[in-house]
Amino acid sequence: MRHEVRFSGFGGQGIILSAVILGRAAAMYDNKFAVQTQVYGPEARGGASMSAVIIDDDPILFPKVITPDIFVIMSQEGFEKYGSEAPADAVMLVDSGLVHSRPGCRCIEVPATREAKQTLGREIVANIVMLGALVASTHVVGETAIEKAILDSVPKGTESLNLKAMTRGFELISKGE
Repeated sequence: MRHEVRFSGFGGQGIILSAVILGRAAAMYDNKFAVQTQVYGPEARGGASMSAVIIDDDPILFPKVITPDIFVIMSQEGFEKYGSEAPADAVMLVDSGLVHSRPGCRCIEVPATREAKQTLGREIVANIVMLGALVASTHVVGETAIEKAILDSVPKGTESLNLKAMTRGFELISKGE
């Protein structure tokens, strides 16, 4: 099954890293094909940034996301620039503490930044909380695949914190918090 996933937020939130991790999980650990793209530019620190991943069971012939069916939005500006025109049949995960608009599609509110700060003590892992929530709510890749990809991708010495963040994202969805 094909999924087109668009991540958006502000520069410095780990938007591009999130897409890289998701693509790695699909291609290396879930026996799928994946292509990841990103927007570099003045958005790099502070402005809206975007990254996208295509995941498919079959080879991907065109690497650009045309009609995302899954959105992960971590800032209001990111929503306005990259998520406000989401199709009605899409799924959108929003960081409920930072995104105040709601789309016309299925919306899953995830307090990722709040949980990263208050529960884990490090705001920097909010993107990993969101990845956990993404996988738990959409099953776009398996939980074992995302765990392995996170461990491959995060700085040495932060593995435990990042796994706790991923698990917190799983919990937020499974417990409906």
